[in-house]
Amino acid sequence: MKNEHEDDPVLDRFHFLVNAPALFNAVTTAAELRVFSFLSGKPGAQAEEIRAFSGLPAHQLRVLLQAVCTTGLLERRDGGYHNSAVAEELLAPDGPDSWRHILTGWKEVYYPAFAHMTQALRAGTNTALRIHPGDEPTLYERLAHNPPLEEVFHRAMTAFTLRSVDALIEQPVFGDVQHVLDVGGGDGSTSARLVARHPGMRSTVFDMPSVSRLADGGRDAGHSAGRPDRVDLLAGDIFTDPFPDGPDAVLFSHVLEIFDEDGILHLLGKAYASLPPGGKVLLYGYNVSDDETEGIFGARLGLYFNVLASGRGMAYPARDYERWLGRAGFEEVRTVGGLPYEHGLSLGVKR
Repeated sequence: MKNEHEDDPVLDRFHFLVNAPALFNAVTTAAELRVFSFLSGKPGAQAEEIRAFSGLPAHQLRVLLQAVCTTGLLERRDGGYHNSAVAEELLAPDGPDSWRHILTGWKEVYYPAFAHMTQALRAGTNTALRIHPGDEPTLYERLAHNPPLEEVFHRAMTAFTLRSVDALIEQPVFGDVQHVLDVGGGDGSTSARLVARHPGMRSTVFDMPSVSRLADGGRDAGHSAGRPDRVDLLAGDIFTDPFPDGPDAVLFSHVLEIFDEDGILHLLGKAYASLPPGGKVLLYGYNVSDDETEGIFGARLGLYFNVLASGRGMAYPARDYERWLGRAGFEEVRTVGGLPYEHGLSLGVKR
């Protein structure tokens, strides 16, 4: 007898979701073993060739390949294995924007925390933070106690930033900006791309000292020759230390969503005070739908914030940012929506 829900797409999604944690880790393992990179150079390779490359025992490799094939990222034809078009684009490359970096960061930092979700949501705070050493209230501060993990985390952040940043740097609003303050700008990836795209612009990246050291190293942040000359670093606490005078634009890229309304209004107030008349504030990040029912990237992010990162915040709808910009005194408030990976850019002008 046919189940009445057999053709229900929600049921199909449910079946995928309940198996997704294991399959996510299988795909990440294949990426970490560079199976996708190997197949990019040798499409149609047999299992024995992949075994020799990966070093996995034959049986365990068989299990792994079967799991990854069920996701569609690998295809088996005539006994050989091939990358799908998606795997070839996202997982085979080794560049700084490779999804391999993103998946590794999510596996090492994000997803271990989600086992604590029920407890954290009941407690109303980020109880999963206890798995990281230190007594600071946010993950970002505690990662300074674990430099290797901090680097994994920021490599993942950089990779995802590079996947979405072109939609930001191409916005016409930057056309007349001479000096941007990149608040919480991490390892400087966004600023590096901004100044490369806009030759008359310089940027100051304002972030914690341990993160500024990553930016100063150049690492894999999309500017392997080192930090660009027109990108300066300012180490400090974005909440307690003053914003510098001088920039004619303040950029919050993937920053404000970490905090609650009080924290966001505090930071917007500091931005307003530091800007000259005519100066702009730009808020770039995830936007969920206005009715808060759509946006799977934003949904994951909001859970991560509340379970681990800060104990608050979420991917807010654009209307919230517009309301907060108005309360902070900014005018000409608007949002550019529909950007890649559920992103939007909300902005306002100090008059």
